[in-house]
Amino acid sequence: MITLLQDGRTAKRAVRALANWTGALAGLLLMICGGLIQGGWPWFGASGFETLPLPTLQVPALLFTALVCGPRAAMLAGVAYISIGLFQLPVFQGGGGLSYLLDPGFGYIAGFLPAAWLTGRLARQPGMDDLLSLAASCSLGLLVLQGCGLANLLLGGLVRRWGGELPQLILSYSLLPLLPQLLLCCGVAVLALPARRLLMLER
Repeated sequence: MITLLQDGRTAKRAVRALANWTGALAGLLLMICGGLIQGGWPWFGASGFETLPLPTLQVPALLFTALVCGPRAAMLAGVAYISIGLFQLPVFQGGGGLSYLLDPGFGYIAGFLPAAWLTGRLARQPGMDDLLSLAASCSLGLLVLQGCGLANLLLGGLVRRWGGELPQLILSYSLLPLLPQLLLCCGVAVLALPARRLLMLER
């Protein structure tokens, strides 16, 4: 009987590990593909009808992975994505390579990890089986990511790394993309809910 219980626990751990690594690989592919997609928002400006560029879809891909696959898979995907961007391929929105560590946007990239963990942990709590709860989890993860990015900008501003461009950087990296990203959080929740039910996640 004890042997059967041990075998059952071992099999369960193996299934969880396989699910985590599979989810991480799927999340990594989603994030890389999301970086290639640039959306637009219709806007009527001073020169007439125009399209405002939306943020690329790496962040929604990360949050979707966290909601569906959990915090471990999402963090593994985030670590792999950052590693590939720093050492292999220019997958970040502004390029890649070790020089990206000094880029104003790197704080937002580093924020992928706490955002993935928080979103995934919240999505695994009891009662997180409706659109509002999933969208709230995404939004909180997004705010954590934004907080990391803002902290990096402010610290860089204190040591005068950005010159006099700090207000413009905060505007372009945080304030302008925030509303579209929050709307994308709603879309992520809409897609994640049937995916979670399809995978018959424990709730």
